[in-house]
Amino acid sequence: MPSPTSFALFCLASAALAVVPGPAVTYIVMHSVDKGRRAGLASAAGVASGGLVHVAAATVGLSALIASSATAFTVVKLVGAAYLIVVGIRRIAGRDDSEQVQAPPAPLRRIYRQGVIVNVFNPKTALFFLAFLPQFVDRGASIPPQVALLGLTFAAIAFASDCLYALLADLLAGRLRRSGRGALARRYLSGGIFVVLGVTAAAAHRST
Repeated sequence: MPSPTSFALFCLASAALAVVPGPAVTYIVMHSVDKGRRAGLASAAGVASGGLVHVAAATVGLSALIASSATAFTVVKLVGAAYLIVVGIRRIAGRDDSEQVQAPPAPLRRIYRQGVIVNVFNPKTALFFLAFLPQFVDRGASIPPQVALLGLTFAAIAFASDCLYALLADLLAGRLRRSGRGALARRYLSGGIFVVLGVTAAAAHRST
């Protein structure tokens, strides 16, 4: 186990990193604005579940393979990027019903699955765990259990932060969702965010 001091520092550093908006927060906020609080929380849960996959991969050393193999890294990032771009284009090209002011009920299972896929196929998450977690590991003790503990702790802190972003975005977006023009703006905004996230993922380098 990491020392109490190291673990406390890790928690503080994790909280500081988690509250800084990044692609995952953008993705979660987009769903809260577009579909409401439940959709935002579902996307946050999906992202967190995808993070658990990276925790498991880091624990058994698979993340190191992605970081060291150019081919593995490229395959993962392109699959994830293609998925995001396709979802974004489908969202932008979706039917615009100008009479539908309120957003339709959110398909929470699909939103959750999207969150999982988005994070699982984000190689930057794997690289983040490899770069961040070892700084707090006691190398005089068994490393895998420490990596698992630190990874789970970070995932829990990030999930709490993401949920707060989802709730805040829903609170601020209520007026936008009640507007007919807002419905059209949400469609293009959410689709555009997916496309931008996909392009960003495709441009990722192992040196990032």
